Amino acid sequence: MSRVATSQEGLPTASILAVAPAIAIGVLVVPVCCGLLATILPAFGYMPALGGQSVSLEPFRDLADRPGLVRSAGLSLATALVTTVVSVALVALFVAGWRGTRAFVALQHLLSPLLSIPHAAAAFGLAFLIAPSGYLIRLVSPWATGITRPPDWLILNDPLGLSMMAGLVLKEVPFLLLVTLAALPQTKAGPNDRLTQALGYGRMSGFLFVTWPLVYRQIRLAVFAVIAYASSVVDVSIILGPSTPSTLAVRLTEWMSDADLSLRFVGSAGALFQLAITVTALVIWLLIERIASILVKVARQAGWRFANDIALRLAVLALMAILAATVFVGLAVLALWSFAGFWAFPNVFPQNFSLANWNRAAPSLGTPMVNTLVVGVLSTALATVLALACLEREWRTGRTGGSRALWFIYLPLLVPQVSFVFGLKVFFLTIGWDATLAAMVLMHMVFVLPYVFLSLSDPWRAWDPRYGAVASGLGASPNRLFWRVRLPMLMKPALVALAVGFAVSVGQYLPTLLLGSGRIATITTEAVALSAGGDRRVIGVYAFLQMVLPFIAFALATAIPAFLFRGRRAMAGQG
Repeated sequence: MSRVATSQEGLPTASILAVAPAIAIGVLVVPVCCGLLATILPAFGYMPALGGQSVSLEPFRDLADRPGLVRSAGLSLATALVTTVVSVALVALFVAGWRGTRAFVALQHLLSPLLSIPHAAAAFGLAFLIAPSGYLIRLVSPWATGITRPPDWLILNDPLGLSMMAGLVLKEVPFLLLVTLAALPQTKAGPNDRLTQALGYGRMSGFLFVTWPLVYRQIRLAVFAVIAYASSVVDVSIILGPSTPSTLAVRLTEWMSDADLSLRFVGSAGALFQLAITVTALVIWLLIERIASILVKVARQAGWRFANDIALRLAVLALMAILAATVFVGLAVLALWSFAGFWAFPNVFPQNFSLANWNRAAPSLGTPMVNTLVVGVLSTALATVLALACLEREWRTGRTGGSRALWFIYLPLLVPQVSFVFGLKVFFLTIGWDATLAAMVLMHMVFVLPYVFLSLSDPWRAWDPRYGAVASGLGASPNRLFWRVRLPMLMKPALVALAVGFAVSVGQYLPTLLLGSGRIATITTEAVALSAGGDRRVIGVYAFLQMVLPFIAFALATAIPAFLFRGRRAMAGQG
């Protein structure tokens, strides 16, 4: 049966669906290209509004004279590579060693909710755990350590950025695990496992030698996105990263937010330098891929089977369990601090709990909360409608767009935010859109749409077309088939995609900070701003809200189908 809409009822919808991919590509590509162009021109000295009437290399010379620039760039590069290597290795080894076991399913269920937690909230949770006066040292003091006062240890904001890298790994591992699990069904993992184990290979080596290369080929763009994000992250770097000097992305944010408008030129030059650092990290990663491929080939040809891998399997399982526990305990500590009264070191719990912290923060919570909800709901709703339109057109026409579509989807994730958001700020200033709700919603859509589409595409494409054949045979038009059959059956995946998009919007820091110009504050921008003050109780309130809002969205995504289809168990759990 042809999927192309032919009924008269379907023609208006078909015409609208025909332009949906073009609109989606425009949302993903146009802001990035406009932002890059508006960054390149000031980087070369041309910005008439600020007196830059001619092209020159002066902004780059000014950038080169900035103290600590090489160290900032090196830290950004190292953060990208170390974070990605550790995250990919953990996911690959965990899937290789434990796929198909109860432990794997249990940890998968633990790690999946971590996707909803914004990076800043996870970073705050880690900071509250590992700080010299944090919860971990309280658990073992003074009975095991003899410590009665917070030690003078440089754990947070260490010069090597190790705590920042750890905070990034906590968030990137669940993301990479999710895309890996989505890619696994498209490989012959089960038969490959049985074949390699029959040949005497260990569980891990057999998977890594045969199946992992097939999986990695499908998640490669996601890995590139992790590199791009880690090389230019701002909020996590402010919370956990070094400050003498800080990473290049943080310094760029400071220059672009400075009252001295002349710093826009050096900031734009720095944004292009940041883009070059990300490209360098990607090139080095390609070299790492090549080396890893050669090592695997050598190991296979040498007949190394690594049959006795139980110690490594247990070590990887322990690391993944620690990772999940770290995030959950950190978030619990955030909640504790938000309700804590007097809490002296090294007490494990505060002497009393109260709502005083919430009452103190309440007067300043209203506007950021409203902004967070309005921008998050609007950007996510628009992105979900656009993603549904693209997938519905794909289903009716049978054309997926292939690998080119994936590049468009990942484009905003592959280009460092600082490289084009700075330019977009200049662009919106020029057209009078700066610090407007429309600009903020559009900017959030750029980052929300890829996650919504990726979350929804697999269940949408896996929908059994025989349902459609039956409905069409009974006279249902393409529109009626969509509204009465396909969308109800895929309501849970659609709502989960909405929740994912809302979580992404809540976590946006740099676009909100720059395009809002301080006039459109959200829970995330306020929480990161408070990190410099060190008041854990107020930070706990904001970070707790950061964590709770996405959790509420995911809870609704689960509860609504269960309520609407409470008499039909299969429909309630569909997807």
